[in-house]
Amino acid sequence: MMEKLNKLLSNDIIFSLGMLLAALVASIVICLIAMFLLKRWQKSNILNKFKIKPEHIKGALFSLLPAVCVMFISPMLRFSEDIQYVISHIVSPWLIVSIGWFLIGIVNAARETFLSHYDITAKDNLQARRIYTQTRVIENVIDVIIVVLTVALVLMTFEKVRQLGTSLLASAGIIGVILGFAAQKTLGNFIAGLQIALAQPIRIDDVVIVEDEWGWIEEITLTYVIVRIWDLRRLVVPISYFIEKPFQNWTRISADILGSVFIYADYTVPVKELRSELTRILEESPHWDKKVNVLQVTNATAQTVEIRALMSSVDSPTAWNLRCEVREKLLEFLQKRFPECLPRTRVELKEGLKQENQV
Repeated sequence: MMEKLNKLLSNDIIFSLGMLLAALVASIVICLIAMFLLKRWQKSNILNKFKIKPEHIKGALFSLLPAVCVMFISPMLRFSEDIQYVISHIVSPWLIVSIGWFLIGIVNAARETFLSHYDITAKDNLQARRIYTQTRVIENVIDVIIVVLTVALVLMTFEKVRQLGTSLLASAGIIGVILGFAAQKTLGNFIAGLQIALAQPIRIDDVVIVEDEWGWIEEITLTYVIVRIWDLRRLVVPISYFIEKPFQNWTRISADILGSVFIYADYTVPVKELRSELTRILEESPHWDKKVNVLQVTNATAQTVEIRALMSSVDSPTAWNLRCEVREKLLEFLQKRFPECLPRTRVELKEGLKQENQV
C-alpha cells in the first residue's frame, strides 16, 4: 500500500514539474515570437510611425508571460498543500511586479512617442522645451505611483504584513506626525516638482545662472535638477531651490539674447568711426542675428570714457562667441587706426616747475 502511495506521489510530482517546465518553455517561446513580430512591425510604418521600440517592454514581457502561464496552470498542479501555498506566494508577487514593470515600459514608450513630435535641438525650441519638461515630470510622477502601488499590492499578498498594517493603523496619529516630520523635505521637493511642471520657471535646455554658475538645465527629476556648467561640470540642485530662491533664466521667454561689450578709451576717441566699425564687424560675423546693433557712450570718468557695444544673437553660447569677437576686433581697430585714443594718464606741469627744469 505504501509503495503504491509513494509511486502515486512520485508520479504527481513528476507531472507537476513537467507542467511547470512546459509552461515556462511555452511562455519563453511566446515571448520570442512576440519580440520577433514587434521588430518586424517596427521596420514597417506601423510602429516606426509612433517611435515605439520593443526594448521598452522586452524585459517586462519576458517576466510577465511566464508568471501568467504559471498562474494559469497552478490549479492543475498536484503538489501538496504546503508546496502549493509556497508557489502561490511566489507567483502572486512575481505577477504583480511584472505588471508594474510592464506598465512602466508602456509609459516610457508613450513618452518617446509623444516627444518624437518635438525637436529640442532646433534653434527656436521654446515650445519643445516646455513639452519636454512637462512630459518628463509627469512621467516621473506616474512611475512613482506605479512603483508605490506595486509595492503595496505585493505586501498585501502576505498575511503577516496585512496584520502588521492593521496594528499600525491603530496608532496612525502618532505615526503620521513622525512621518510628516521625517518626509517634510521629500514631500516639499515632490510638490516643488509638480510646481515646476505646471508653472515652468525652468525647462529642459534653459540657460540659467545658479549659485554664480552659468549653464544649461540638463535634467529635471521630482527631487533634484542637473545643471550642466559651461566647463562640463554638473551642478546638482534640489528642485525646491528654483521655487524658494532667486536665479537667472536667460531663455525664459525666448532663446534670443543681447550681448554687451565695454570699451574704455581716451576722450579723443572718434565715436562715429567706432560705430561704423562695429557695424562692419557684425555684418561679417556669422554669430549676429541682424537684429540689434548699438554703440553708445554710457559713462565718462576723469581719465576715460566708457563705450558700450550692444548686439544680439540667437542663443547665449552664440552671444558669448560674438562678444569675444567684437571685443577683439574693436581693440584691434583702435590699436591700428587710433592708437592715441587708447586710455592714457595725463600729467600737467606748472610753469614755474618747467622753468626750473630748463635751468
